[in-house]
Amino acid sequence: MSFTVGLTGGIASGKSLVGAFFAELGVPVIDADQVSRDIVQPGAAGLNALVAHFGADILDETGQMDRRRMRERVFANPAARLELEAILHPLIRQRLLELRDEAIERHYYCVLMIPLLVKFGWTDLVDRLLVVDCSEETQRQRLMARDEIDTELANNMLKSQDSRNARLQAADDIILNEGEPDALRAPVQKLHAFYRQYACGDIPELPQQKL
Repeated sequence: MSFTVGLTGGIASGKSLVGAFFAELGVPVIDADQVSRDIVQPGAAGLNALVAHFGADILDETGQMDRRRMRERVFANPAARLELEAILHPLIRQRLLELRDEAIERHYYCVLMIPLLVKFGWTDLVDRLLVVDCSEETQRQRLMARDEIDTELANNMLKSQDSRNARLQAADDIILNEGEPDALRAPVQKLHAFYRQYACGDIPELPQQKL
């Protein structure tokens, strides 16, 4: 039996690192952020649609989308963010479905890493939901350090997320990430073992895991 694990969490929660650790174990990890970058490469349908809607000033001098400029624009304007999502989300979802179906033909399970999986209502794409969780203050501090942004922009980005409570209520499994990055390896290895056992039929069901 093949199945799909949805991996999500708030911005700067550590979900990308969790995804990397699953990938180290040989699990196919499909990254929605990478898909979103692919569909806005020069010449791609997503970028053409964005230029038609927002104008050519969203491009840098090389013809690539200026991601920082676009991010600042949409996080400062909720209506613009909704317009961006309406253009890109159908393209992202379709590509995720294609990559998921390809992966589960060859593996016991795959991971779909989608930052706003709960908010978008995309839980139908997965069979089980794994949430990487940390406090909002931890998110804020990591985000400001990682992206070199001020508190105002960091807070606007946090406000655009689905709520922490909504993610936790939807979760089948939870990894708490308030410590050092390497501490995430052990819970990932434990979950991988459970997921493999379930996919092989060695255990009939998976109880919720909070690690």
